Amino acid sequence: MRRGSAAFALVAALTVSLAACGSSGSGSSGAASGPVTITYWDTSNATNEAPNYQAVVTKFEAANPDIKVNFVNVPFDQAQDKLQTAMGSKGAPDVFRSDVGWTAAFAKSGFLTPLDGTPALPQPSAYQPSLIKQAQYQGKTYGVPLVTDTLGLLYNKALFAKAGIASAPTSWDELKADAATIKDKTGVDGFEMRAGDSYYALPLFFGEGTDLVDAANKKITVNSPAAAKAVATYQSLFTAPGTVKADVTTDSYAHMMDAFNNGKVAAIINGPWEITNIYQGSAFTDHGNLGIAPVPAGSTGKPGAPTGGHNIAVFAGSDAAHQAAAEKFAAFMTSADSEAFIAQKNSTLPTRPDAFTADVKANPGIAGFQQILNVAQPRPALPEYSSLFTSLSTNLGKIAQNQQGIQSGLDASAQDYAKLLPDFTK
Repeated sequence: MRRGSAAFALVAALTVSLAACGSSGSGSSGAASGPVTITYWDTSNATNEAPNYQAVVTKFEAANPDIKVNFVNVPFDQAQDKLQTAMGSKGAPDVFRSDVGWTAAFAKSGFLTPLDGTPALPQPSAYQPSLIKQAQYQGKTYGVPLVTDTLGLLYNKALFAKAGIASAPTSWDELKADAATIKDKTGVDGFEMRAGDSYYALPLFFGEGTDLVDAANKKITVNSPAAAKAVATYQSLFTAPGTVKADVTTDSYAHMMDAFNNGKVAAIINGPWEITNIYQGSAFTDHGNLGIAPVPAGSTGKPGAPTGGHNIAVFAGSDAAHQAAAEKFAAFMTSADSEAFIAQKNSTLPTRPDAFTADVKANPGIAGFQQILNVAQPRPALPEYSSLFTSLSTNLGKIAQNQQGIQSGLDASAQDYAKLLPDFTK
């Protein structure tokens, strides 16, 4: 998904690469003389993650001397729009790292080639079944799972112990009580929540047994009583004693992570993509100080968090030679060896069981998130689902700051959803 941890791309490099992309696809003949050069758009963090993906690309080129890879790092928060534009006109990459929430939408638009029975996906059973399902649209598979993730409660064990708290909270009410105790006993803020970011609010919806929409029954549920209850809890996480007030500034994500990494706030909700950065913080020089627990539960008593991650997808508009090379590249990137390498370097979760090697599981962050994957909830295979976040994030930001009522804000999002999903009922 996306998230405040979007990569910082080099604009100049991207501009050059965009011009180069057009030569790799756009329906030219399948004949090729000499090495085939494919363009790969990587959407990982440019500083901490992308160099390790580049290392895998180097290994691929060494093993496949007839294929060269033009590696382009694109900021995550810009990638979806850039891909949509490029694939709809020209300059599209032959292969790219796609957020799981984008795959169905791109497939519906006809931008992706199905990978069933191709060299990209020789053994679907090697991957976690739910992740293969999340890469499908109308019965065909349009992505190979590369990394998976979910949201969890990340907490500073030392601060919790100093406050006399022996274990992580299991409900939002317990979390608020712990936050107040931590503030009182240590002087440190107990909890900080992302404000105005609907992805991070999903656990509150799931904890009330609801979602933004009921895709199976084609019904908009973002403004249902259960959703309103979820958002009331969400709003309280910015005003309860010991919690940090809503930060909706451009740098809010960085503010939150800096505070957590350096021991200025005791707990946050976030995913495994931040583990390597957290370990660099002064509060986590001892990696064992990082606690990882399921997100707190709502009134249903069951915690729930979105299943995230990325697939490797292949552009349907490239010629036969470039598609074949891209499919071979997709298989290499998602092999057990490659996923294990990336997991060790980036502290991300592999998508296939055979990549959870002893060395991978020795990372306490990976081991911690692996244990909470059982509460992860796949998002519906609805091409428009990722587009639902925009309206809700805007209204959640206002609600978090008490600038808009809960029901009126959710009703406004429901109206926007009705335009996006005209065959859904409210």
